[in-house]
Amino acid sequence: MARQRIYLCIDLKSFFASVECVERGLDPFAVNLVVADPDRGRGAITLAATPAIKRHGVKSRGRIFEIPEGIEYITAPPRMQLYMDYAVRIYGILLQFVAAEDIHVYSIDEAFLDITPYQKLYHLRARELAQQIMDAIFEQTHITATAGIGTNLFLAKVALDITAKHSASNIGALSEALFRQTLWHHRPLQDFWMIGPGISERLHRLGIDDLYTLAHYPQEPLYRMFGVHARSLIDHAWGVEPTTIQEIKHYVPKANSISNSQILFRDYDKSEAELILKEMVDVNVLSLCEKGLVTDHISLTVGYSDKSRKHAHASRKLSNYTGSCRTLTAAFLRLYHQIVADGQPIRQITIALGNVQKEHFMQYSLFADADTIEKERQLQQTLVHIRTRYGKNAVLKGMNTLEASTQKYRNQTIGGHKAS
Repeated sequence: MARQRIYLCIDLKSFFASVECVERGLDPFAVNLVVADPDRGRGAITLAATPAIKRHGVKSRGRIFEIPEGIEYITAPPRMQLYMDYAVRIYGILLQFVAAEDIHVYSIDEAFLDITPYQKLYHLRARELAQQIMDAIFEQTHITATAGIGTNLFLAKVALDITAKHSASNIGALSEALFRQTLWHHRPLQDFWMIGPGISERLHRLGIDDLYTLAHYPQEPLYRMFGVHARSLIDHAWGVEPTTIQEIKHYVPKANSISNSQILFRDYDKSEAELILKEMVDVNVLSLCEKGLVTDHISLTVGYSDKSRKHAHASRKLSNYTGSCRTLTAAFLRLYHQIVADGQPIRQITIALGNVQKEHFMQYSLFADADTIEKERQLQQTLVHIRTRYGKNAVLKGMNTLEASTQKYRNQTIGGHKAS
């Protein structure tokens, strides 16, 4: 019988806000601070909030205008490069305890660790090892970490998200039996990993409001509603997760895509948003070129300011694989004018290049000019080289200088937020 595995899920508490406090010599548990870009006005998203201001009901991923009147607080502009530097340092601390093959970095502030072989190596229980790791992170960076311990990845994450919050040690632990005993009737369902608002709402329509009900619900209606995803929902309802870190690291997806999304600073009309779309296609095509990839599938989603109006969405299969900026821009513009309503203010655009493959899949259509396509490809490779060496703003197109353009600004950001 295989040995039961033990996992940790390590989270850096209010990470961006904690980094800003460390840099200022402040205590995030005593100081009201939010990370948000003041240039975006009172509608700016709070990327992070200190535990101190959260006690006043302020949440991460809210908006500045949602902060209650009368609360004094510091607004720290985001510095994404700084947060990445801290994350790299903390990953180095994890490597002091666990080998890289036993670490799965889930996000910039969260990682899973398979500590099964290390308990015997260090002669430590799971809680003791978790505490040593958390202490090392704090001693070397002054960032507070929390931890979940579980007999599988799902239980480690749930122990972190739910159980650790009620523990003075900032450590939570769950086995399958303890999970069913303590959390089967926990509400709301959205507190559980992998259950978002959409899934929660659909489960609610079936009369399912907790995981006990989900675990004992007939499976056929669940498969009809969720397809293959029903299997993981049912497993999680029982506290089961068969996937290991080793399997995640060796997973090779059958299909790949490159995508990009922008939430615009203000309402854009249809013509202004078309400019943004062209810039986004330009960026994604250069990403294709840099990786030596081509695509034969595109998708576009446009979100309106009017929340009651449904997003416009469509996708198309292209006649052949391509990496041509000219071809892909034309295809996206045709899609854009087919689905986007006139006179509606636009606030979000998302594009994706799907089913990407290596360049040898590229095909020329019967009427294509191979020489023209090859010259365009060489130009794109030159642009990639220049931008890699001299920065993304080293070469700009005329459209990038227009008032509605966002590309010059976004070239100085990481993940859409200021790098420094």
